[in-house]
Amino acid sequence: MGYIVKPLVTEKMTAITGKQNNVFGFIVRPEANKLQIKAEVEGRYNVNVKSVHTMRYGGKTKSRYTKKGLVKGRANAFKKAIVTLGEGESIDFYSNI
Repeated sequence: MGYIVKPLVTEKMTAITGKQNNVFGFIVRPEANKLQIKAEVEGRYNVNVKSVHTMRYGGKTKSRYTKKGLVKGRANAFKKAIVTLGEGESIDFYSNI
């Protein structure tokens, strides 16, 4: 196991979760497939997963101006999984804070 890197808690995912209570997002390892992600979410959070959607994001090129001139860099690439749970199920990411 170990395919889930971290839960995705952003403004966009919060807006999606506000409309549909059983949809959650995760950052996952690039080599993980949908079946592995489903098995890990079910094992870790004790819920029934209805569907998994995955998408890959390439790293963005970023630049900024400093005293020493233009500094260029690159953000990391990542894979995102959107998990839909069964009816009436939920995950509480904030229970252990």
